[in-house]
Amino acid sequence: MKYSIAGIAFVEGKVLIGRRIIKGDMGGRWEFPGGKVEDGENYEQALLREFKEELGVDIVVGKEITVAKFQHHNEERELHAFFVTLSRIDNFELCEHTETKWVQFSEIDKTNFVDSDLLIFDEVKKACEN
Repeated sequence: MKYSIAGIAFVEGKVLIGRRIIKGDMGGRWEFPGGKVEDGENYEQALLREFKEELGVDIVVGKEITVAKFQHHNEERELHAFFVTLSRIDNFELCEHTETKWVQFSEIDKTNFVDSDLLIFDEVKKACEN
């Protein structure tokens, strides 16, 4: 089993999403920031690393929102979504995304969103709205 994490930054009614660079699986699609959990890491460590690598920002990891199980290249995977608080909300240093934006859930085009994040979308939306 492989594990991935998604960090849900929710500020003033908007959630942070990033557009993947145009390469590999799902290139050019939008996603919640995050990535794979590396050997020896827990979920919090993976989130801290991914946000630093992908956005150049420090975070505080909050409570877990939901977990989704799925298959990717014939491998079992789990995606864990957590609330995160960012040290800043703009001027990100992008390396894995071509752009980021703060959007309301109703503004997200689900047809151009990463498949695995669609599995957690409704639970994340519900948690943010409560």
